[in-house]
Amino acid sequence: MAFEPPQRLVRALGEATRDAATDDWLHRLPELAEEAVARHELTVERVQVPGGRSSLVVLVRTREGTPAVLKLVPPRSRPDSERAALAHWGGMGAAKLLDAGDGALLIERLQRDVSVRSLPEAKSMLEAAGTLRRLWVAPPAGHRFETVAERTGRQAEAMASCGDADARPLVAAALAARDELLGSVPSEGGALLLHGTFRQSKVLAGERVPWLAVGPDPVVGEAAFDLARLVRDRVEDLIASPSGAAIARRRVKRLAESLDVDPERLRGWALFRAVESGVRALRVGREQDAELLLEFAGWV
Repeated sequence: MAFEPPQRLVRALGEATRDAATDDWLHRLPELAEEAVARHELTVERVQVPGGRSSLVVLVRTREGTPAVLKLVPPRSRPDSERAALAHWGGMGAAKLLDAGDGALLIERLQRDVSVRSLPEAKSMLEAAGTLRRLWVAPPAGHRFETVAERTGRQAEAMASCGDADARPLVAAALAARDELLGSVPSEGGALLLHGTFRQSKVLAGERVPWLAVGPDPVVGEAAFDLARLVRDRVEDLIASPSGAAIARRRVKRLAESLDVDPERLRGWALFRAVESGVRALRVGREQDAELLLEFAGWV
């Protein structure tokens, strides 16, 4: 079958700063998919559409008939890092890695149409937080994962060049919060393996256990950094609510308490990550997303 990249993936890669390696990967993607299918002796069912924004996802069956997912990831999205994290978790809290090679990951298949986001909000937050707790483990010895300081350092450089006058005060506050957070040490859990891009839609229903995480962009650092992305989940609903600001602040408090995280550190990282995402949305012309994210940032 033809393995043409879904338009959602093409658009997302087009929004990012393009490089020769990404262009070459996108051009060769059908060939790379065929090679991976042959190498793992897979039977293809279909390409997942609309699929992800950073990978090609193909629903397959192994030679034993086991349902699985073949995921092809461009070099810029660090497939080796995702492979190492999934292997280290070993199916505890995350989908199980079945095999990997040359930027292609063969992963346990979950119910991609059923995420914890389908649950009522209180229940979804509880299940998502429980999944996240299982992922927070010590990284393997001699690991090569990116650190929170390294990742946010690159992001901070991009944020500092933001030319939007309305966003500048929030950018300044976010950068100051990052400096303060990195200048102090959390009381515990300061060097954990984190999911990196955790949110409700990344927690899918499984058969081994009810809920498992997918799609990590792993990083090593404090738990509050990971939890900060969950704080703004369903941001469009928060913005639409007359009491959205109060709900957001209560969410910070409750999530911090439920996962034994310092609420002020969680608030600081929630601010930084919301502003970083808002500025990035501005940069690629997603003005509505940017407006939501920056309004949320002003609340926390």
